[in-house]
Amino acid sequence: MSPPGRGRSNWSGGFPPPSKPRAVDGGLVARSARGAIGEHWWSRRFLEVLESFALGSRLTRGKNYARRGQVLSLDVAPGVVTASVQGSRKTPYKVSIALPAFSELVWAKVEVTLAEQAIHSAMLLAGEMPADLEEVFLAAGAPLFPQRAKDLTLSCSCPDWEVPCKHLAAAFYLLAENFDEDPFAILLWRGRSRKALLDRLRELRGGDTAHLVAEIAVTAEGPRVGAMMALADLVLGDGDFWTAAPVAVLPVQAELPTDLLLRQLPVPGALLGGPDFTTYLAPLYVVFGQSPD
Repeated sequence: MSPPGRGRSNWSGGFPPPSKPRAVDGGLVARSARGAIGEHWWSRRFLEVLESFALGSRLTRGKNYARRGQVLSLDVAPGVVTASVQGSRKTPYKVSIALPAFSELVWAKVEVTLAEQAIHSAMLLAGEMPADLEEVFLAAGAPLFPQRAKDLTLSCSCPDWEVPCKHLAAAFYLLAENFDEDPFAILLWRGRSRKALLDRLRELRGGDTAHLVAEIAVTAEGPRVGAMMALADLVLGDGDFWTAAPVAVLPVQAELPTDLLLRQLPVPGALLGGPDFTTYLAPLYVVFGQSPD
């Protein structure tokens, strides 16, 4: 009798002969051509968690698939990641990686905690994940990453009975790179879109973007403070464009991007040059952010 899900074959022994996947034109190709996958702490952490479930050797099977571009599509939605992966058969396999989305109560706790810290709010508004984001979710009683293998519900339409198969593993690697490109995809998987989260943070902070900008301006060290504040005055203090609020001194955050303040500012109007104005200012933030000789 043939193994479940497989047709009859002429192989003998415990394993079928290896099959080569069909070539794909236009698939999603992993940016990492060799070595480890994952540039930022959150994507590396995600893969570390999977490897801690003793899935490391199985994940490796899918790395080549990810780098060959065998993943045709990858979509992240609240509670589930779906992918289409081209294997050796004509019809691509359907992959699903499910992880329960958090309840509204959990998200309410997390959002209040994030809103209370200007640094958290500023980094998220700038598209950065705070280094202690995991701890924020743990304090709310909801770990951001899965804690056990059974927290994930994995499925693939291929005939391989091992879980994860190489198609699921390929999707994992592409998902990690997706997290690198858009860290908010992790939060979307857990039930909150980027827009919904940032809108809520602005609401909880009373819409006081100017105050937030002023707070972030003083996170620079030593001689950088004057330069950063001078640029803040340039865009905050003239007429009716932005209005600076009282500054609350925060601890030094040396790991923050140099242009984090600039990212917080609304797009200038035509009188100030429109979007090009911030483009012109960005190199100045890099210069002023350098340590003096």
